[in-house]
Amino acid sequence: MDSLVKHVVASLIFTGIGIAVFGVAFLIIRAITPFSLRKELEEDQNTSVGIVIGSVILGLSIIIAAAIHGS
Repeated sequence: MDSLVKHVVASLIFTGIGIAVFGVAFLIIRAITPFSLRKELEEDQNTSVGIVIGSVILGLSIIIAAAIHGS
């Protein structure tokens, strides 16, 4: 039972770190783009912007998963 609690706590910690990294990455993307992401996605329905943001999220997911697996 003690081992289960340790694994659950570790999972929650890594989840929090992952969500924080995703938030920071999105803020960085929003800051460096010369246009409004909200306008491009919602109003103009620009699929290309959605694909780029999705690619960044997938890339970060792979990096975070590798970091968790390696620890």
